[in-house]
Amino acid sequence: MLDIKFVRNNPDTVKENIKKKFQDDKLPLVDEVLQLDQQNRDIKQEVEALRADRNKISKQIGACMAQGKKEEAEELKKKVQENADRIEALSSEEKQVEERIKKIMMTIPNIIDSSVPIGKDDSENVEIQKYGEPAIPEFEIPYHTEIMENFNGIDLESAGKVAGNGFYYLMGDIARLHSAVITYARDFMINRGFTYCIPPFMIRSNVVTGVMSFAEMDAMMYKIEGEDLYLIGTSEHSMIGKFIDTMLNENQLPQTLTSYSPCFRKEKGAHGIEERGVYRIHQFEKQEMIVVCKPEESKVWYDKLWQNTVDLFRSLDVPVRTLECCSGDLADLKVKSCDVEAWSPRQKKYFEVGSCSNLGDAQARRLGIRVKGTDGSKYFAHTLNNTVVAPPRMLIAFLENNLQEDGSVRIPEVLQPYMGGMTKIEKK
Repeated sequence: MLDIKFVRNNPDTVKENIKKKFQDDKLPLVDEVLQLDQQNRDIKQEVEALRADRNKISKQIGACMAQGKKEEAEELKKKVQENADRIEALSSEEKQVEERIKKIMMTIPNIIDSSVPIGKDDSENVEIQKYGEPAIPEFEIPYHTEIMENFNGIDLESAGKVAGNGFYYLMGDIARLHSAVITYARDFMINRGFTYCIPPFMIRSNVVTGVMSFAEMDAMMYKIEGEDLYLIGTSEHSMIGKFIDTMLNENQLPQTLTSYSPCFRKEKGAHGIEERGVYRIHQFEKQEMIVVCKPEESKVWYDKLWQNTVDLFRSLDVPVRTLECCSGDLADLKVKSCDVEAWSPRQKKYFEVGSCSNLGDAQARRLGIRVKGTDGSKYFAHTLNNTVVAPPRMLIAFLENNLQEDGSVRIPEVLQPYMGGMTKIEKK
């Protein structure tokens, strides 16, 4: 969410940013919010003048009473009551105006970084760099659920009976592999200096609206019936929410946390054949990382975060690439974002396995996450987040890239301690 003062002083910049994001339908909102802002300031000014007048009249009433001028005092009391009634009416109007201003400001997109490529949608995202050599084996690689079934490792049919489409049972060595990847990712991030955390898996509505746009909320979140609670779609939500309405001392920054959680998503809309199995599901587990830092440090942390994911995948012998998200593919709160994509030797192309985002002070402004500088100044923190690993998609990349011709799956050396020393898993 932008600062209303910034919008007031830079309306053309805000409008140009909206155009860059191909959201021209939001352009009228800028003029509307400026009009409301002026109205709000006029109301405050009138209320302030009325209160000053009331105080002045109150002193005059005291003087009149002391001089025995009761009739004059009664007339002044009527004037005080008129002022009070007007203040009450203006205060009610002020509340309505401020609510409308807040609603609009929650809709106007954040100012994107100057380095973000301009494009309408994800088809115009830009490849930055590849890491590792993508290989295509001479033997045919089955679909990921077929690989798992060869190890008696997945049961979609039973999950469908129990919970419906978009759920799964992982079994045996595949379930163990899933947990091994999560645990390895946890230790990987701890070794990089991040504090491990297991957060709440449900959050209140004020946290939801603090961390994402209304459109994202509707598309993703499951609401608990009868409660002001939502199931998290990613632990980033509750991790950033941890700092709601806090004043951090500058020497407490940066806050670097890595968290484990299950995640729950509606995943609305139809999806193609390549998104069957465990690619796009309603429930999965994930290791996440978040940073709360000083504004001048957020660009450095952004590069560190996506590099962590690249390094983790490369340690597991999975080729990846980074993809810069274009303006039209950025969520409204984001300043800059990139996807990490893993190589699929079966599809002979890359697919998304993680996303890194710098949100500037947008989330901090919504949630009231402020910092007190050593010089006594106060400002909003910057927040960032990135996927360490989400095993369902990670398992697809892992299985395809480590599948052997005999049907076994090689276990990279770094993962072997988490698999009880196993060097490979074999067909049942």
